Amino acid sequence: MENSNSKVESSKIEENDQRPKEIRPEEEKKRVVDLNTLFPGKDYDLNRLFPDEGTKRLLHELKRNKRDIDRFIKGLNLEEE
Repeated sequence: MENSNSKVESSKIEENDQRPKEIRPEEEKKRVVDLNTLFPGKDYDLNRLFPDEGTKRLLHELKRNKRDIDRFIKGLNLEEE
């Protein structure tokens, strides 16, 4: 009886877990990062300069984090005025 209760509690914990799920390899391939699109205006091919997918994902995250920080700072500036 205890075993079935622990399974129910475990499934409830999994349902309430709001963390992003691991990306499956087939989904990860669909999300190829094009650095030339992400950082426009460069005269050289960024995808050839950074061929590693891990580096591409890191640069993508960096760009997204910078955008979020800029929005946050802009919101703080609006509140001060």
